[in-house]
Amino acid sequence: MSYTVQITIPDDLYNSLRETARQTGQLIEVVAAEWLSAAAEQFVHDPLDAFIGAIDSSGSDWADNHDAYLGQSHAAAPTSDH
Repeated sequence: MSYTVQITIPDDLYNSLRETARQTGQLIEVVAAEWLSAAAEQFVHDPLDAFIGAIDSSGSDWADNHDAYLGQSHAAAPTSDH
């Protein structure tokens, strides 16, 4: 079964689709469907999923405070005067 979906996309994405369609000799709709399918496949079968939870991060708030932790790490990093 297939469905028809109408979406609005930015100019740069449309131009990339159009150029790829021109280069491959395919309809722009076919290229868009292939790109969407590839993106969905990668999202559903993310190869990094197997590593989720594999490392003890010693903290349960990493998802909420990652920016603060990265900032602390950056501030503590040695600097070089090259």
